[in-house]
Amino acid sequence: MIKIITVEREYGSGGGEIAQLLADRLGWTLWDQLLTEEIAHMVDCPKSVVESHEERNDPLYYRLFKSFMRGSYEGSINAPKLKLVDTECVLRVTRNVVLKVAETGNCVIVGRGSQHFLENRPDTLRVFLYAPAEEKVRRVAARGHSETEARELVETVDRDRSAYIQKYFKVDWPTRSLYHLMLNTSIGEVRAVDAIVSFMNTLDDSR
Repeated sequence: MIKIITVEREYGSGGGEIAQLLADRLGWTLWDQLLTEEIAHMVDCPKSVVESHEERNDPLYYRLFKSFMRGSYEGSINAPKLKLVDTECVLRVTRNVVLKVAETGNCVIVGRGSQHFLENRPDTLRVFLYAPAEEKVRRVAARGHSETEARELVETVDRDRSAYIQKYFKVDWPTRSLYHLMLNTSIGEVRAVDAIVSFMNTLDDSR
């Protein structure tokens, strides 16, 4: 029986909103911003710091700095004191939180590599949401961005996610064979939720 749904999404496809509606429909817990807050609590840093390292690789200057810290005697002595929070640290804690949340069940988890962490669990439905480029630009612009800013965000955020997945999970993004359902959200948020719930019920009935 399905008790976990992971929602991976293209930026601007409405993934966060659909995940919220889905969790509300099922009466399940949504792990999106809540997941970020839990990670921030565990690594003892502001939520904004965690957000800056989620689903994206660290910039080159930081990787060079970390390499220096690891390679120098002074760096190896002082690194624990600095409590460096980077992408690898956030990823490691994210995995632990996701696995713990999965044990509880009745949850909708948005992105953060959750589809990969839980790929071998038979009680998990893995969904990928996408939309036409212009639809994504329209959605992002509606949040207060100019059309130029929205178009740039749509392009760069997904490029960063793709690079992140490639680096840490060694697969292309999206890995189509990983998902049970890939859905075009231009059908509307409510219809997207209807489709996901219907598919979940079909899976449960066939088991």
